[in-house]
Amino acid sequence: MQSALEFPDLLRLIDERSTAFCAAVASAPSLDAQVPTCPEWTLFDLVRHLGEGRHAWATIVAAGPASARPDTSAPEGARAVPREREALLAWMAASTQRLVDALREAGPDRGCWTWWGTSQAPQTCGAVARHQLQQMVVHTYDAQVTVGAPQPLPVEAALDGVEEFLFTCCATTSAWPHEPAIVDYHATEGRSWRLWLSADGARAARLPEPGTTPATDADEDPADASLRGTAGELVLALYDRIPADSLKLDGDPRLFDQLQAWDPDE
Repeated sequence: MQSALEFPDLLRLIDERSTAFCAAVASAPSLDAQVPTCPEWTLFDLVRHLGEGRHAWATIVAAGPASARPDTSAPEGARAVPREREALLAWMAASTQRLVDALREAGPDRGCWTWWGTSQAPQTCGAVARHQLQQMVVHTYDAQVTVGAPQPLPVEAALDGVEEFLFTCCATTSAWPHEPAIVDYHATEGRSWRLWLSADGARAARLPEPGTTPATDADEDPADASLRGTAGELVLALYDRIPADSLKLDGDPRLFDQLQAWDPDE
């Protein structure tokens, strides 16, 4: 799997999205505001989730290669997540910095535990950085929606995000429980991906751009369904922040409902 973003760019964008996230939270009238895209959470819950997750992944990255998830629980006597806004935002910024520092020290090729062992994403710190960027991108959008000021996702992060989601969250060796199918995703910025679904699982690939590498016979097979929009819209649809049918949808729309409902671990 080749990332569209180099490792330093991933770290830069994680930091930039963290700044944008904190700016949205700082502008909110109340930390008790409900997050429309995560209705079970308040804005405080969203900050706590994101900050605790960055602390946990910093610990996982620092632990290096592991066959089981390292212990990421807070040490005894650790300070609780602050409720006062200024202190909460400082804690959030520190959690992101801890993650970025751990990733930078480890480098992209070092192995570490990940939950996506059966996917097409490698179990490396570079893959962790790639996924962590998307977590920051999507949750920044959540915070911006909460304060009524959603912004388009950064294009370079979104283009990488479509591929990252398909390779990490969709690709699996678990059997697809429906009829075999092919689903295409087309970003208006000029990049496309294909997802093959069968009893052998799910496999994803970036399709050749027009005028470059000739398509294979498999690439020329017609898709059973396709989704087209900006890369940012595709990411938001994949993460269930906007409905798939708000984009240009061709073919069988049931496939997107089936994909959304599918849990390969069940």
